[in-house]
Amino acid sequence: MKQIQTLIKNVTVVRPGPDASPDGDRLDIGVADGKFVRVEPDVPAEDAETVVDGRDLLAFPGAVDAHQHWGIYNPLADDTATESRASAQGGVTTGLTYMRTGQYYLNRGGPYAQFFPLVLEASQGKSYIDYGFHLAPMMKEHIDEIPSIIEDFGVTSFKIFMFYGSHGLHGRSADQGSFLMIPEGERYDLAHFEFVMRGVQAAREKLTDLAPHVSLSLHCETAEIMTAYTELVEQEGLLSGLAAYSAAHPPHSEGLAVTIASFLADETGLPNINLLHLSSRKALRAAMLMASTFPHVDFRREVTIGHLLADIDTASGNGGKVNPPLRPREDVEALWEYLLEGSVDWVVSDHACCKDETKFGEPRDDVFTAKSGFGGAEYLLPGLVSEGRRRGLTHQRIAQLTAWNPAQRFGLLSKGTIAPGYDADFCLVDPTSTWTVRAEASLSAQEYTPFEGFELGARVTDTWVRGRQVLDRGNIVGAPCGRYIHRPQGR
Repeated sequence: MKQIQTLIKNVTVVRPGPDASPDGDRLDIGVADGKFVRVEPDVPAEDAETVVDGRDLLAFPGAVDAHQHWGIYNPLADDTATESRASAQGGVTTGLTYMRTGQYYLNRGGPYAQFFPLVLEASQGKSYIDYGFHLAPMMKEHIDEIPSIIEDFGVTSFKIFMFYGSHGLHGRSADQGSFLMIPEGERYDLAHFEFVMRGVQAAREKLTDLAPHVSLSLHCETAEIMTAYTELVEQEGLLSGLAAYSAAHPPHSEGLAVTIASFLADETGLPNINLLHLSSRKALRAAMLMASTFPHVDFRREVTIGHLLADIDTASGNGGKVNPPLRPREDVEALWEYLLEGSVDWVVSDHACCKDETKFGEPRDDVFTAKSGFGGAEYLLPGLVSEGRRRGLTHQRIAQLTAWNPAQRFGLLSKGTIAPGYDADFCLVDPTSTWTVRAEASLSAQEYTPFEGFELGARVTDTWVRGRQVLDRGNIVGAPCGRYIHRPQGR
């Protein structure tokens, strides 16, 4: 039997490590039993069972999209199938989905010991990429479950939705308990957030071997500010569309939430904090200030491809409504400034497929009646390579932002690079392909995209998950092969 099952030749291999060239090295990629076994120049073709011509394209490590929302608007089983296809189209080989009890998702409450097995059952055998979940402790019982969630289910990352304090998913919420399906007498508020942090830290202290891989992520918006400003914007009636929604969720709401979360992290002794989808200069300025104020807290800062590509004027209509909102162009440019200086740790899609019939309310042009969120995993690598290259971002840095950094943070230790011993997750990217984004070309079940008409200058052509090709020249091939990843995952 030959040592190599599949050999990829004629590629420039992009790797995140310090010993790699910034824009890639001319190497061959040898794969066997789902792992990279040889990554070196001029591997003899006769050493392999199958030789694939890489067509002089770039070989990127498969993206670890650490922020998706499968099942938020559609049945989880359906989203797992369709949105994993769209993910592969964007070079994503591992997706991590934020999941919680309450309305949307499975539309049920209760302990995670009962809830999470239903999540695993609904998604099993349907994904084209590897996948995992982050869980949100919505009530006191969930906090008590954190150690068992880590040990029994391999979920090592948790989430707080700070903007739910007196706000629903799309706007004001007068009945928090019903929306979140939490017990009578409990509140989802700052005190609960503090106790979640204490619970996560207590689990880290109990499970010392796993502690480096246990972290808490925060959606940083301030509910009270958003509620007040939404009322102001609607009463004034001077703004409409995405500009109105951005003004109703002002950037200082993000900055304030970042500050509160950081003080709570210091107070509770929780060192591993992830600040999600920061969308504005004020949010990132606050994040950097908190990092210098509390140097013992290991903050990681996330931005989305949507906030890097689109603004309130260029996005295609109210389909671009999302939390936190798309911002004016000056905030987009600020995100790029921080990213290029090295202050952003990873880039994600925040993919949440919301079909047209669900997305838009009545009247259709009223942004405040629309649902929040949209898909975008299919544009993750194409968008970042296109826009990043124009701004001087190296391919090596893109590999760090989309693969290595999130893999290391979230305990996906066999993923994130192209090197012997790691999972053979990779994709081929054509950096010379110029194309126009059209919703009908996406493999997502979503019928529209806020990026409609955008011109991109790179395309993912082929994607492999653990050595199995799932995307072949833009087409999904084979049966779903994705696996649920119990974290932390070893090599």
